[in-house]
Amino acid sequence: MTTLVLLATLTAVGYAAFYAVNCAIFPFGRCRRSRCEGGRVYSRANRKVFRECRRCEGTGKRVRIGRRLYEYLRSEQKAGNR
Repeated sequence: MTTLVLLATLTAVGYAAFYAVNCAIFPFGRCRRSRCEGGRVYSRANRKVFRECRRCEGTGKRVRIGRRLYEYLRSEQKAGNR
Protein backbone atom coordinates (compact mmCIF):
# COMPACT_ATOMS: atom_id res chain seq x y z
CA MET A 1 0.00 0.00 0.00
CA THR A 2 2.76 2.46 0.88
CA THR A 3 4.54 1.68 -2.39
CA LEU A 4 1.42 2.62 -4.32
CA VAL A 5 1.06 5.91 -2.40
CA LEU A 6 4.74 6.70 -2.95
CA LEU A 7 4.42 5.99 -6.67
CA ALA A 8 1.34 8.22 -6.96
CA THR A 9 3.08 11.03 -5.06
CA LEU A 10 6.21 10.82 -7.20
CA THR A 11 4.09 10.81 -10.35
CA ALA A 12 2.23 13.95 -9.23
CA VAL A 13 5.46 15.74 -8.26
CA GLY A 14 7.07 14.73 -11.56
CA TYR A 15 4.13 16.01 -13.56
CA ALA A 16 4.15 19.32 -11.63
CA ALA A 17 7.89 19.72 -12.27
CA PHE A 18 7.44 18.94 -15.97
CA TYR A 19 4.61 21.50 -16.23
CA ALA A 20 6.70 24.16 -14.44
CA VAL A 21 9.62 23.64 -16.82
CA ASN A 22 7.22 23.65 -19.78
CA CYS A 23 5.71 26.97 -18.64
CA ALA A 24 9.17 28.49 -18.23
CA ILE A 25 10.33 27.44 -21.69
CA PHE A 26 7.01 27.85 -23.56
CA PRO A 27 4.93 30.53 -21.79
CA PHE A 28 2.33 30.65 -24.58
CA GLY A 29 -0.13 27.96 -25.66
CA ARG A 30 -2.77 27.75 -28.37
CA CYS A 31 -6.01 29.67 -27.96
CA ARG A 32 -8.66 27.45 -26.38
CA ARG A 33 -11.63 28.81 -28.26
CA SER A 34 -13.21 26.05 -30.33
CA ARG A 35 -13.35 27.83 -33.71
CA CYS A 36 -10.23 30.00 -33.33
CA GLU A 37 -7.64 29.23 -35.97
CA GLY A 38 -4.62 31.51 -35.95
CA GLY A 39 -6.45 34.32 -34.19
CA ARG A 40 -9.49 34.33 -36.46
CA VAL A 41 -12.89 32.94 -35.61
CA TYR A 42 -14.67 31.38 -38.56
CA SER A 43 -18.41 31.10 -39.00
CA ARG A 44 -19.98 27.66 -38.73
CA ALA A 45 -22.07 28.13 -41.87
CA ASN A 46 -19.60 29.91 -44.14
CA ARG A 47 -15.84 29.37 -43.74
CA LYS A 48 -15.08 32.67 -45.48
CA VAL A 49 -16.71 34.86 -42.85
CA PHE A 50 -14.35 35.53 -39.97
CA ARG A 51 -13.41 38.06 -37.31
CA GLU A 52 -10.60 38.40 -34.81
CA CYS A 53 -10.89 36.26 -31.71
CA ARG A 54 -11.69 38.30 -28.61
CA ARG A 55 -10.16 35.77 -26.24
CA CYS A 56 -6.67 35.82 -27.76
CA GLU A 57 -6.99 39.30 -29.35
CA GLY A 58 -6.22 37.94 -32.80
CA THR A 59 -2.86 36.35 -31.98
CA GLY A 60 -3.91 32.70 -31.71
CA LYS A 61 -1.87 32.40 -28.50
CA ARG A 62 -2.69 32.57 -24.79
CA VAL A 63 -0.58 32.76 -21.66
CA ARG A 64 -0.53 29.46 -19.77
CA ILE A 65 -2.05 29.29 -16.28
CA GLY A 66 1.25 28.18 -14.75
CA ARG A 67 3.01 31.21 -16.23
CA ARG A 68 0.33 33.52 -14.85
CA LEU A 69 0.77 31.94 -11.42
CA TYR A 70 4.56 32.35 -11.66
CA GLU A 71 4.26 36.02 -12.61
CA TYR A 72 1.77 36.64 -9.79
CA LEU A 73 4.02 35.02 -7.17
CA ARG A 74 7.02 36.91 -8.50
CA SER A 75 5.20 40.25 -8.26
CA GLU A 76 4.02 39.43 -4.72
CA GLN A 77 7.59 38.63 -3.69
CA LYS A 78 8.86 41.89 -5.17
CA ALA A 79 6.11 43.85 -3.41
CA GLY A 80 6.96 42.20 -0.09
CA ASN A 81 10.68 42.95 -0.30
CA ARG A 82 10.38 46.73 -0.48
